[in-house]
Amino acid sequence: MRKHELFRIHSLKRRYDKQTGKFIINIAYETAAPKPTKRVLSIAQGFGLGIDRKEKFVIYDNVELKISPTDIVYITGDSGSGKSVLLKALEKDIRQDIKQSCINITEIKPKPNKPLIETLGKTFEEALELLSKVGLNDAFLFLRTYEQLSDGQKYRYKIAKLVESRKQWWIADEFCSTLDRDTAKIVAFNLQKAARKTGKALIAATTHTDLLQDLKPNVHIHKKFGKEITVHYHYAEPPKECTLTKEMCIEEGTIADYKKLCLFHYRSARCPAPRKIFALKRKDEVCGVIVYSYPPPHCFGRSKMWKGAFSEMQQELSTITRVILHPKYRAIGLGVKLVKETLPLAGTPYVETVAVMAKYNPFFEKAGMQKIAQSKPNSNVLYAIEELHILGFNPVMLSSVSYNVEKIRKIGKAKVVKVLEELSRKEAALRRRLVSSSKIYPEHEDFMAKIRKLGIEDLAKVLKKLSFMMQTKVYLFWGK
Repeated sequence: MRKHELFRIHSLKRRYDKQTGKFIINIAYETAAPKPTKRVLSIAQGFGLGIDRKEKFVIYDNVELKISPTDIVYITGDSGSGKSVLLKALEKDIRQDIKQSCINITEIKPKPNKPLIETLGKTFEEALELLSKVGLNDAFLFLRTYEQLSDGQKYRYKIAKLVESRKQWWIADEFCSTLDRDTAKIVAFNLQKAARKTGKALIAATTHTDLLQDLKPNVHIHKKFGKEITVHYHYAEPPKECTLTKEMCIEEGTIADYKKLCLFHYRSARCPAPRKIFALKRKDEVCGVIVYSYPPPHCFGRSKMWKGAFSEMQQELSTITRVILHPKYRAIGLGVKLVKETLPLAGTPYVETVAVMAKYNPFFEKAGMQKIAQSKPNSNVLYAIEELHILGFNPVMLSSVSYNVEKIRKIGKAKVVKVLEELSRKEAALRRRLVSSSKIYPEHEDFMAKIRKLGIEDLAKVLKKLSFMMQTKVYLFWGK
């Protein structure tokens, strides 16, 4: 032992038995007296301690742990009981003896100053899918950097990176130790779901014991001080829902419930005229909201499922126009719950919706809706976008009102109005979608009269609406 060393691992013996699949762990450490200063000598004299005396402590004595490459392992215990030492020993065995791929969550180093959408996935579609699976399925979040995320969102991002790594063993020390306990339960539920779905092993260590139901481990190791350790092997079914879900209920809501969550929707705070609103609540907290509205006169895909008069459609068909979940509660199946349980309560025998994210997160289909069609951007809209591009607009930035305002001031309002005039002549069906009108089928002259009266900021909002029309959307339908 080096001079004046206070602590060192005295004995660390690990062995992996390939035939039985067992990890065999022996760990002990030694303490030595510190340098004999005046105060140290006073303590030694006062308590009758020998300052050259060494103490040996055994923390793992021939412990056998049977862990397979697809198990969920939960290591709990007080701080200082030896959880991290055990985790390091297991990780070393996995890398050296089993020789299987392994990733420690501490190895994940997010790229600084880059939007999340640019930092994972080989393709744009893969990136969206990974982010959606962990509850980062928000257009605003896609464009944020890792540094701009909350602690809970950072943990969700790291789960996405674990899945992307395709490594067989996932290691997480101090698991969720910095998170509030609600977020910790959601993260635990998401992580075990991702590991089980991809057939990976997870070994997570933490002082917290409240994640048992959301992790549903196959192996639970509880370490106490000294040599005492308990190991339980479970063969229960994986959790079907997060424990927080059991504390929530759906009730008929109000526009006030919608307004509490509308800031988390990428479109706008404006709510389409609601037919019915339902809120997902946890006591007095609004966790989610769904809005059923009256159907618009035209909608792609509808003709495949609905044929009838306009008056009949208004009576028999509702359109889901908003589904919003609080960011904290995403990726634990609440979107499916909100849609599935309210479809029969909509007040009409048929329900439709058009969604962008349905391509990457099929929660409408999981809730019982049927995917009918997928749209392609309107060719006339694409032409108008290209004309704006020629004028100097970046098509990717058209969804930003502030960007549009700046560009209109620079380019001139008249040139933008001319592009919209040409679009109106070619595509009458888009007039009402771009500018509000009391008429179901506004004439070209009416449309242009309103466009010319718009100020720069309102015209910028029209361009934002136009950018939404570039999106590829999915039409879904449900009937009793």
